[in-house]
Amino acid sequence: MFAPSRRPRAVWLALAAVVCLVVGLWFGGHPSWLPGPLRSAFTTRSDNDKLVDQVLGLITKDYYRRVNRSQLVNKGLEAAVASLDDPYTAYYDPSAYGSFQDETNPHLTGIGIDIRSVPQGLLVEAVFGGSPAARAGLASGEIITQVGSTSLANRSINFSSSLIKGRAGTAVRLTVRRGSHQRSISVVRADVTVPVASSRIVRYQGIKLGYVQLTTFAPGAGDEVRAQVAQVRAAGARALILDLRENGGGLLEEGVNVASIFIPDGTIVSTDGRAQPRQVYMAKGDAIPTSIPLVVLVDHRTASAAEIVTGALQDRGRATVVGTRTYGKGVFQEIQPLPNGGALDFTVGEYFTPDGHNLGGGGVRRGPGIKPSVYAYTDFDRPHANSDPALLVAERVVAAKLR
Repeated sequence: MFAPSRRPRAVWLALAAVVCLVVGLWFGGHPSWLPGPLRSAFTTRSDNDKLVDQVLGLITKDYYRRVNRSQLVNKGLEAAVASLDDPYTAYYDPSAYGSFQDETNPHLTGIGIDIRSVPQGLLVEAVFGGSPAARAGLASGEIITQVGSTSLANRSINFSSSLIKGRAGTAVRLTVRRGSHQRSISVVRADVTVPVASSRIVRYQGIKLGYVQLTTFAPGAGDEVRAQVAQVRAAGARALILDLRENGGGLLEEGVNVASIFIPDGTIVSTDGRAQPRQVYMAKGDAIPTSIPLVVLVDHRTASAAEIVTGALQDRGRATVVGTRTYGKGVFQEIQPLPNGGALDFTVGEYFTPDGHNLGGGGVRRGPGIKPSVYAYTDFDRPHANSDPALLVAERVVAAKLR
């Protein structure tokens, strides 16, 4: 007979000690997973935490008038974030975060219009195809001056739009004016999907060109642009114009998706952050033929993910950039939901074009942006009646590539 070895027992004891150490360290970094009595065994509160609690407690208990502790916390967080002097970082309290989600949600209940505030009311800048507003005959350029019996003159856009929104299937009566002509229409609200990409065929000296506009890099933007590109190509477009004017950006991943429609392989963008290792985002494949000429149309409001796409197309020699210098944002943000229902939208890193350029001015400062190859100015605040001069330049430039 052989006596059992003591070595396996010693090995198991050593492994058990290591596991206990790792578990202890892990729970120390993730105390919320522990029951209350055990949590204090792994964590200790800092002097700063105690100081904040003491001040909040004193104000809540002994201040000369009653105050709301949650409101104090929200104001304090807003002030802390503001002290970073970062225009791209913001704290949203629960109410503000709810409004932010509504604004960025492409699936809304309403009538399907894009608006901006003017002294007389709401100027309709666009009407979404197939929407309740389109079916009711509302058109871009008209001004909504009244909702029901409530005048919208000199009202905030939030107040005015809240009167138009409502439950799907309910009706809202609008007073609409164009010039001196005024009319009243009834619009039945519905669930509306806000399109972020649109397209059409334009002609330059008889040449069919595909014009694709992208307004924001929302979830699914890459798929929408790909569908619009396929649509204009099927209609006979021989060259393409990608309009990113007034596009303030959005999701970095969607920027990579859009650029991958035109760039078949290689680097699109790289990122680097203090808490994140450097990451290189590559083209995802399935691009359209590079023999199809492309112009990207930009202006001073083209920013963030829109600059990522523009920078990739320019650095990789895939497109000619037409317009003005872009915004010049060289950082990107993440949104972190918080336990109170609010969220922190904060800068986590910088991005670099394929050639290694950062478009900002160092950190969160605004930088030089992207210099266009062909200058063309667009004044969206004072649009021309029947033409878009910058688009005409883009048409000329891309059509010349076919000759």
